[in-house]
Amino acid sequence: MENLITWLEAHQLPCYYKKFLGIECLGCGMQTAFILLLKGEFIESFKTYPALIPIILLFSFLILHLIFRFRRGAFVLKISFIFTITIMVLNYIFKLMHF
Repeated sequence: MENLITWLEAHQLPCYYKKFLGIECLGCGMQTAFILLLKGEFIESFKTYPALIPIILLFSFLILHLIFRFRRGAFVLKISFIFTITIMVLNYIFKLMHF
């Protein structure tokens, strides 16, 4: 696992939105938060990018729904998507206001 974490740290993709426009995008911090999550640093991961856990849960449920076809799966996915996007947008606004 440590080899994977080391490789991911060395191969993080740059944010061209931030590079060319000078402001962060909605996804800035996701890679770092994912690496912190793999290291077991849950609180730091949440502080870096609060929407990471909901995104992981959303995609996990999506995969399970595609396999098992839950009765109310589409509704749960819609609500989860709205919740996740809301967290992403609020985090983005917070970053813009404080940096």
